[in-house]
Amino acid sequence: MDTPRESSGVGVIDKAAAVLNALEAGPTSLAELVSATGLARPTVHRLALALIHHRLVARDMHGRFVLGSRLVELASGAGEDRLISAANPVLNQLRTVTGESAQVFRRQGDARVCVASAERPIGLRDTIPVGTKLSMKGGSAAQILLAWEDHSRLLEGLEGARFTPAVLAGVRRRGWSQSLGEREPGVASVSAPVRGPSGRVIAAVSISGPIDRLTRQPGRLHAEAVVNAAAAITQALRKPSGESGS
Repeated sequence: MDTPRESSGVGVIDKAAAVLNALEAGPTSLAELVSATGLARPTVHRLALALIHHRLVARDMHGRFVLGSRLVELASGAGEDRLISAANPVLNQLRTVTGESAQVFRRQGDARVCVASAERPIGLRDTIPVGTKLSMKGGSAAQILLAWEDHSRLLEGLEGARFTPAVLAGVRRRGWSQSLGEREPGVASVSAPVRGPSGRVIAAVSISGPIDRLTRQPGRLHAEAVVNAAAAITQALRKPSGESGS
């Protein structure tokens, strides 16, 4: 169970924040919300419905709770998406270090979406424009976004996937993933997790390119750089809003 960051002294606000924090990693059932927040089931249900009324929470096609569209509007009103603003300079550096295209993916329902990208300027490249939706059933970023999910989501995500439970166990052990032709024939990739302030995995940093260039062991070449990039974004997200990096 997630521990509350700090009580504000206003119980209903703290409880609502706990529900929103629990939804940070993706679609969540009522039972999973109860487990994650430690709150009573009737309380969680009442709060979730109230948050739906204000569009801070929504439901996906399976009836699970997800973060609502109002949060996107509020983030836009604040002038930036912190993940994207933190990721862009790191991706540019990662592209320079590895010589490969670099991306950040977020999970959105049953897909993953590219929210930031730094393309390789010349030669063969794996072009993934910002906004591209890709499957959660293949690719190193999909492995990252699924590997730390709870048991029920893990089992659901593995249905029809091109990777196995053993592969995800290895991802959790190493802290990074690699894929060879899972998403697209001839394309290799390496990914690592970005964690939000609560410690949950909220995104995946990836580099991708032709297998001929990345070899059949792309992690051996680039895992360290990708893990360092993910750690840099994670660290930036832990800084108070408005604080600039060094």
